[in-house]
Amino acid sequence: MDIQEFKKSHGYEVGDAWYPRVTRIVEIKAKPALYRFYAGLPNFMAGERIKEKSAEEGTLVHDTIEGLLLGRDPSIPPSIEASVKAFLEFLESKKITVNPDYVEHRLANHDERYAGTLDAIAEIGGKTGIMDIKTSQGIYRDYNLQTAAYMAAMQGEVKNLETRWILRIDQIQTCASCGAKLRKKGGRSKIRTRNGNAFGHICEHDWGPMTGVIELKEFPDWTQDYHAFLGAKRLWEWEHEEMLKKAGYL
Repeated sequence: MDIQEFKKSHGYEVGDAWYPRVTRIVEIKAKPALYRFYAGLPNFMAGERIKEKSAEEGTLVHDTIEGLLLGRDPSIPPSIEASVKAFLEFLESKKITVNPDYVEHRLANHDERYAGTLDAIAEIGGKTGIMDIKTSQGIYRDYNLQTAAYMAAMQGEVKNLETRWILRIDQIQTCASCGAKLRKKGGRSKIRTRNGNAFGHICEHDWGPMTGVIELKEFPDWTQDYHAFLGAKRLWEWEHEEMLKKAGYL
């Protein structure tokens, strides 16, 4: 990889400077769940194909929701209709408001020299915070590093910024016979029974319609996570020292 490709794929131009992006930095952390995912597949390339397709599906959800939050009227592909419908209903039921000036907002921390793009600044239950949207099958602690970095960068820009949320969007089908859940992502189907795994009594499965799933979790205390992010950043810089020197960052 040449230096221009590295800079484009690992960071953003911020004025006259180049900063690494938050999502690249947090990739340095070990991810046991990801290792287990690869271990359950025939080979590494099978995992890469699933990851790539899952990323495309997640981007489709993000782009559609971005358009809705900005007051546009994007077409909603049938493949994600259940997710988007559940999201809109959740916004209405919880009276969530979003500042359109901070939807897909590029940010930068000039003191610690990193940049990123947050999904939204929202008001939920009378509190203002960063709302990060995920399309994963769960809310993972790793997300706290990313959102803590965003919180630190936005402290002087958004008044009364006090908390952060992970809003997870998903969609499943439920078996009318046994209650098992079917999740399709990345071209892969995964069934979970009521006891939380893919095993149980034999059932032919009568899958119902696709339904959206919304999970919202608040993480108000962000300073400890931010210190952990800065530690990850130092390790990331060590790992990429040669390229960062060529980029003029180190």
